[in-house]
Amino acid sequence: MTVPVSVIAIDGPVAAGKTVVGRKLAQQLGFRYLDTGVMYRAITWLSLQREIPAEDEEALGQLARDNPIRLQGQDSDKVLIGGAQVGPELRDPSVDRRVSLVSQVSQVRRALVQQQRALAKEGKIVLVGRDIGTVVLPGADLKIFVTASLEERARRRWRDQLAQRTETNYQQVLEETRSRDELDSHRADSPLKPAEDAWQMSTEGLSVDQVVNLILQRAQELPKA
Repeated sequence: MTVPVSVIAIDGPVAAGKTVVGRKLAQQLGFRYLDTGVMYRAITWLSLQREIPAEDEEALGQLARDNPIRLQGQDSDKVLIGGAQVGPELRDPSVDRRVSLVSQVSQVRRALVQQQRALAKEGKIVLVGRDIGTVVLPGADLKIFVTASLEERARRRWRDQLAQRTETNYQQVLEETRSRDELDSHRADSPLKPAEDAWQMSTEGLSVDQVVNLILQRAQELPKA
């Protein structure tokens, strides 16, 4: 499918559906796909491996600068950092608990934003995250902000964890999701919020295909970039 846009930014809170929607959208358009959250997870994972405290902002910033992340594959599904290729490790509960804290560190964000902009420069790409439309690529051709209720997003995370055979319970996941929202929305550097010109949409009650089709319709209505 051809659309008159080259760079699409999709932002939203945890478990709003931006990752699965962004990946399928990129596949349908023949665009590259970049989940910027994976980059923050990779730095978080490496900080755990090297036992760097979440409070040591200088060390975390240096870690991000010294270990540029390489993403390979059309879906950026291969993540290389610090001499290791990682995948399922990035969804470990220990990473879940720390990633918002690491993401708040300004030095980490500056290092990763620079990498993200470089990856987006060639165009024909869908980027998903929490500050793509507001900070990383404020000039993106199309900006989408997806969301769903706190309870629905917690249910999605809970089901994902059960599918991974992680021992957990819904109430615990609900509180973790609430805490994650609080941290992401109130951090001093690049807080989670819709860009002023973003199209806001709820994914609740919609299938992935329905959300993707709505975005494609929106993209086709835009003037040529």
